[in-house]
Amino acid sequence: MSEMLRKNHPVMILPEKYEVLDLSRRYNPELIEKLIRSGKRAVGGYLENRKNMYTAPQYENKRNVHMGVDFWAPAGEPVYAAFPGEVLYTRNNDESGNYGPTIVLRQIVNKDEVFALYGHLSKDSLTKTEVGQSVKPGDVIGWLGNFEENGNWPPHLHYQISYEDPGEADMPGVVSPGEVEKASKIYPNPGLILGAL
Repeated sequence: MSEMLRKNHPVMILPEKYEVLDLSRRYNPELIEKLIRSGKRAVGGYLENRKNMYTAPQYENKRNVHMGVDFWAPAGEPVYAAFPGEVLYTRNNDESGNYGPTIVLRQIVNKDEVFALYGHLSKDSLTKTEVGQSVKPGDVIGWLGNFEENGNWPPHLHYQISYEDPGEADMPGVVSPGEVEKASKIYPNPGLILGAL
């Protein structure tokens, strides 16, 4: 995928200065909420081992290595298609601790298929997009959801890419440390196609 980096549209518009959160040190949702309310934006990294963050039962106290990147911003902020493609899957993964409203795009990056998951969206995002809908770089595909609709998280976008068709509006957003080597071959660093964050 090193050849895949190309001009694209940002998945979210960030200010020139934004925070880079290292959630492997500590996850504090109140501090993230305060940061967002103060008008700041933040990003969180790929392959961070985020202990004590994923406490919902589906994570079995084992899955805590993050397979995407996060963009923290107020609920209602738009999210964009980065590359041309189509809406492949949509679903509300409404279990607590899950993605909430989720969209997966099949995108073409330098003639290669890449599947991009947008998680923690608003419910309105699922009425804006339809399966089979074509998207162009810069098209708004949805908006960040609030705590009550996005899986009970401070507002943010979880953006993850896959070389393989996930077959549904879902991908493992975190894996156990023992699964990282295999998972990272399927779910590479989104920075490879988005550029450095």
